[in-house]
Amino acid sequence: MKKQSSFFSKIISSFAITILILMLFIYGISSAIIKRHYKSTLTQNLINVNKSISYKIQDYFSNAEKLDSFIKDFGNQINTRITIISLDGLVLADSDKDPKQMENHKYRPEIEKAINGETGSSTRYSKTLKTEMLYVAIPLQNDNQIYGIVRSSLYMNDVTFLINDLRKNLLMFSTFIFLLSIIISAILSKNISKPVELLIEAAKQVSKGNFNTKVFLGRNDDINILAESFNEMTEEIQNLFQKIKREKESLNCIISSLDEALMVINIDGKVILTNDNIKKITTKEMTNRPFWEIIRDENFEKFITKIKNEKINFSEEWNWDNKYFLCSFGYAHLKNEIVIVFHDITKKKEMEIIKKEFVSNVSHELRTPLTAIKGFVETLIEEEKQEDKLHYLQIIDKNTNRLINIVKDLLILSNLEEKIQIEKEPINLEELIKEQHKVFERKMNEKSLKFNIISDKNLSDFSGERFRLEQMFINLLDNAIKYTDNGKINIYLSEKRNNVEIIVEDSGIGIKDNHFPRLFERFYVVDKSRSRKIGGTGLGLSIVKHIVLLHDGNIQVESKVGKGTKFIINLPKV
Repeated sequence: MKKQSSFFSKIISSFAITILILMLFIYGISSAIIKRHYKSTLTQNLINVNKSISYKIQDYFSNAEKLDSFIKDFGNQINTRITIISLDGLVLADSDKDPKQMENHKYRPEIEKAINGETGSSTRYSKTLKTEMLYVAIPLQNDNQIYGIVRSSLYMNDVTFLINDLRKNLLMFSTFIFLLSIIISAILSKNISKPVELLIEAAKQVSKGNFNTKVFLGRNDDINILAESFNEMTEEIQNLFQKIKREKESLNCIISSLDEALMVINIDGKVILTNDNIKKITTKEMTNRPFWEIIRDENFEKFITKIKNEKINFSEEWNWDNKYFLCSFGYAHLKNEIVIVFHDITKKKEMEIIKKEFVSNVSHELRTPLTAIKGFVETLIEEEKQEDKLHYLQIIDKNTNRLINIVKDLLILSNLEEKIQIEKEPINLEELIKEQHKVFERKMNEKSLKFNIISDKNLSDFSGERFRLEQMFINLLDNAIKYTDNGKINIYLSEKRNNVEIIVEDSGIGIKDNHFPRLFERFYVVDKSRSRKIGGTGLGLSIVKHIVLLHDGNIQVESKVGKGTKFIINLPKV
């Protein structure tokens, strides 16, 4: 209620201040106008007195005593002071004082104007009478010749008294009008403030969540339109609130039903939302706390910094508390929030580790018996003379070699997957490729394939591990030769910003787009019949990819069926 009373008091006080300012303005203007008008009237009366006496003065002007006597009698009769002055300023007669004792009046403002033929008037303090006076002077003329000045004057005390009396009456009237205006303003203010107070009270109820509040004023004015708009607004707010509530409940239901842990972090790093599955990460309470207080991990902080700076969505594997998670990071641009979904891939990782260990162990175990088998088969081939038996031994030898190559590639791949620390050294890539070309020169000549190396003139040495890069080029060249029956193989070397770009391009049979996603998987073969014919293991491109990743690079493939394939490798120089 305090605020409602304040609203009414503001309206009435605004009215009161406005009316008071107007009344003071009117009072001041009225007083000035009345004073000016009354003074103008008195001035005109004195002019008339001067004119009425000027006709009689001429008869006495030559006799100073008679003139003074006449002026004193006439002044007493009309209760007005009259003074006769010569053109040189000497006082010849005065109704109140002895003219001989009076000062020269030549330089008085009203006298100066009268000497020049004009009507002069002035209000000033009289040293002779010791009071403020109103003076009016006109020239005395005979045949259009000025021969003297007649001046009449009145005491301003009487004028001031009359004006003050008028001001007093005007002030009383103004006070009455002011009080009446305040009463009317109070009635009008109450008429305005009452519906506004109802609207304020209704707004309070809405702010407390009571959206059923309505205001009915029963008026036919703008305030009633405001009340109707308020009622429509509350209905709309209620509908929106219910809609948001349903959406929030639906969102909470979806979040709760997620099998994955969910975390939402604001731009300051504070956790603002989690679901129940966050317990897979930690059992500590995280909401409204900085994430680094709970998750103290350098890699996780790097992920958060990355998404803050780059504002792009990405996924990264993360190891935490002997568990493996695939973390999907998403940036909500509207609210500058980071959404993280933790996919628990611990079992998958454990299976991969078991699988890798199994492959590695099996490869090691198979290498010895396969080497023995190959040795005995070669011995039998050398000693066998019968053609039919020799044919079978050669098939055994071919497949034994294929198994040995598979085991060898599996061991290489297993070693690469360990993510060992590579030993880098400056390498001239063009020279390295030329050395590997010599290994395949005979096979290229058999197919009449042209081989070209196109390199930047100022290509600097690349810092990498020579043995691994040799394996990479061997597998890429071997792959290109196997799937290119005629044409050419080109290798392009160039520097782009801080990367070395390597493009291995052939004019072979090409690869369909649907094979791209699985192209670098182990044992994945595009053309199985051709692979069996040429003895491919399906591990070459997988080895290439791991070597590229070991050098912190990336590899892409472009291909069109019948036109060839292009492998694009980018390796960072630093």
